[in-house]
Amino acid sequence: MRFPVIHIPFLPAAGMAVFPFIFIKLKHYKKDQLLLRHEKIHLIQQLELLILPFYLLYFFHYLLNLIIYKQHNKAYRNIVFEKEAYQREGEVEYLKKRKLWSWINYFNYCQV
Repeated sequence: MRFPVIHIPFLPAAGMAVFPFIFIKLKHYKKDQLLLRHEKIHLIQQLELLILPFYLLYFFHYLLNLIIYKQHNKAYRNIVFEKEAYQREGEVEYLKKRKLWSWINYFNYCQV
């Protein structure tokens, strides 16, 4: 599945997935396969949850993690969607073999 990659220089992160787009901060990130794979994982997660519920669950999980970890980076890294994307971004064939709703498996996997 192909998604449009759009360069936005003022983006607060290196990359961001907002269905159906991948936004990147720097133009040369269009060639960064690791970053693009990470964002594609998020786009598939968004599709699985019919987009809006993904954002609600993502935000809720971040807030819950912020209460638990009291640090932005730890809260962000422990969002289930991020855990799947970071753990699997290096696997070139991951999206071809990924099972539906795979992000659920990351609720018990803690990154500190």
